[in-house]
Amino acid sequence: MFEIQNLKPNIRYLYDMKEVIYDKEWLKNAPNLELYYMYRGVEKKDGLRYDITSIPSLMLGKEHNKTKGHEHVGNFGEVYIVLEGEAIYLMQKRNGKEITDAYAVKAKKGDSVIILPGYGHFTINSSDKDLKMANWMADGVKSDYSDIEKLAGACYFYTTDGWIKNKKYEKIPELRFEEPQKSLPKNMDFLKKI
Repeated sequence: MFEIQNLKPNIRYLYDMKEVIYDKEWLKNAPNLELYYMYRGVEKKDGLRYDITSIPSLMLGKEHNKTKGHEHVGNFGEVYIVLEGEAIYLMQKRNGKEITDAYAVKAKKGDSVIILPGYGHFTINSSDKDLKMANWMADGVKSDYSDIEKLAGACYFYTTDGWIKNKKYEKIPELRFEEPQKSLPKNMDFLKKI
């Protein structure tokens, strides 16, 4: 659909994410690995931006490779599409150090996941294959990583031992699971609204 061969990605390195890694013992001696590649603004259309992210299949000690995660500045949503591989999208709605809602969506090639406004979100590659995904969002939306860094990542970590609660949060509800969308929404104007 969109060509990225001639585009230069932004690369997220392990040391860029040291605050949000679960396995701190492993991190002490780990090299500064390239964790994922972000191709921003591959396409722009009607006020929306299309990005592609590639997340290799890696283990970060006991944890599966993941994105750093972010919250949007303002009340904006986002739509993700799995292009290759499988992903787990973890969403959390936060009020200070308390999480009022947390859910995960497991998605495979062709599936879409809608990130609701007000939810921080993280992508995990839990499979043994590389993950390639795309997203549509309002052009110009800013991502905020500061509170996620202060709280050492998402409210849950996905590890070889399963889901583990992040003790930096004061209150975390039980994780619930939702199904992905089987296709993109026909109209994505809702992504532009505040």
